[in-house]
Amino acid sequence: MSRRSIAAATGLALALLVTPVPAVAQNAYITNQGVYPNFSNKVTVIDTTTNKVVTTIDVGLAPTGVAVTPDGSKVYVANRAVNGTVSVIDTATNAVSATVAVGSNPVGVAIKPDGSKVYVGNQGRHSTVSVIDTATESVSATIDVGLTPAGIAVTPDGSKVYVANRAANGTVSVIDTATNAVSATVAVGSNPVGVAIKPDGSKVYVANQGNGTVSVIDATNAVVATIKVGLAPFGVAVRPDGSTVYVTNLNNIVSVIATATNAVSATISVGNGPVGVAFTPDGSKAYVANQFDHTVSVIATASNTVVATIDVGTSPIAFGIFILPRFTGALFR
Repeated sequence: MSRRSIAAATGLALALLVTPVPAVAQNAYITNQGVYPNFSNKVTVIDTTTNKVVTTIDVGLAPTGVAVTPDGSKVYVANRAVNGTVSVIDTATNAVSATVAVGSNPVGVAIKPDGSKVYVGNQGRHSTVSVIDTATESVSATIDVGLTPAGIAVTPDGSKVYVANRAANGTVSVIDTATNAVSATVAVGSNPVGVAIKPDGSKVYVANQGNGTVSVIDATNAVVATIKVGLAPFGVAVRPDGSTVYVTNLNNIVSVIATATNAVSATISVGNGPVGVAFTPDGSKAYVANQFDHTVSVIATASNTVVATIDVGTSPIAFGIFILPRFTGALFR
């Protein structure tokens, strides 16, 4: 066989061995908390390519917080009941594969970038963060934090966890993931709820529900800016390219913050009572859960306009990173 034939055969073999993964639907997992005393136990799954509901999953009582693993294989849902649990959803089957007992009234949930640990904020009287080992789906540590922990976010390098403590004199607890201990406490605005971190890890954004502001924390754990937004801000998310931050406000708007200037550059009218917000992996769309009219608003980020409204379950919250990541590798077979 000639060298040219050998090269052609080798190239063909490699092409068959390494095949780019075809585009797949990036599902959004929307927790429907329900309204007391009729709490829900449903998660609505939306295909973000079609904006259609594809299925509904039964989880624990009053699902609130939600986070997707970096590889997209699992979704962790915090069920906000007194005897709190976290439901683990297998995204291949959209069925619950495990249930983990955590602290009382769990709300926020976030996952370490390597997928090894899940952090859950428990708002019950002990105010703790449960650390779930994803290899065993069991709690491996419990960490005392500030009063009434809500939103949680993990730095891109996995070294720190930021926990918004939803008290009048608001603080953010900073957890060192190597020691599972609080290494710093940062004073922010009143009643901090949502928290999100810029993809490069340089800034942390905290939505302060009590005084209608967003606190910006830098890498030294100092507040470097305070930005006025709408009424009672709740959810916060950073666009994947780091250019903007979307903040949901109780007066039915989303404030868009330009990260370069720390100023509101636009406001977007959405549904009634917006709470959770998350971006698609390419940053082209943002999804907002509206708890009072039981819908999800879809925002085109290029124009900052609502391009679709999707009916979901009762009182959607979707508090956290609820959209599957994009798979960018190759499939070996």
